[in-house]
Amino acid sequence: MEDNKKRGGDAPIACDVEAGKKYSWCTCGHSENQPFCDGSHKAAESTPSLRFEATETKTAYLCTCKLTKNPPYCDGSHNG
Repeated sequence: MEDNKKRGGDAPIACDVEAGKKYSWCTCGHSENQPFCDGSHKAAESTPSLRFEATETKTAYLCTCKLTKNPPYCDGSHNG
């Protein structure tokens, strides 16, 4: 599969996540529902989503630039 990644945005998105709930984070940047996967990676022939489970109920800042070294969480890579 060819990797057609793109930036999904230029800043993280604050998302309320619930402990024990599973989420699908967009890894390719093609989703129209950033930062979450909407299946667009299939048509773009890009990487599938990253499934993660929230460990606590909180507001999490999820990456949209897709450059983070700590997916799905923003690590400030969009500033570089």
